Amino acid sequence: PGTGAKDVAELTLIIDEFLDNLRSQGELDLNFKATNQSALVHGHCHQKTLIGTRPTLELLSLAYPTQEIDSGCCGMAGAFGYEKEHYELSLKIGRERLFPAIERSDKDTLLVANGISCRQQIADATGRTARHLVEVLIDALET
Repeated sequence: PGTGAKDVAELTLIIDEFLDNLRSQGELDLNFKATNQSALVHGHCHQKTLIGTRPTLELLSLAYPTQEIDSGCCGMAGAFGYEKEHYELSLKIGRERLFPAIERSDKDTLLVANGISCRQQIADATGRTARHLVEVLIDALET
């Protein structure tokens, strides 16, 4: 194998994909607490493009009843939503499906969004806190 950036890129995985590969190979030795708390997932656009949300949903379902929000982009698209000329459009995009789904959810439902810009958009627009998959899974581990 070479040592170039392309070689490294070919071996690089999103954490969801890495953990799910371990799970599917029977090498993810984690025990989760029993819970009835549910998780609602918003997939990051970058993730949806590269690998989809299946790994996230599979992992979360080990610890929580899990449902994916039928949403497109949160509207943020990195820094796009922070730019003055795009701010209203970014909110309009989020209001299409993402924000209403969150607002309809129970306040005890865990919100999971791996994208930092997605989490910020959710917090700013809905007042709710979304967390990264890894944070949520750590909380669910038996100690």
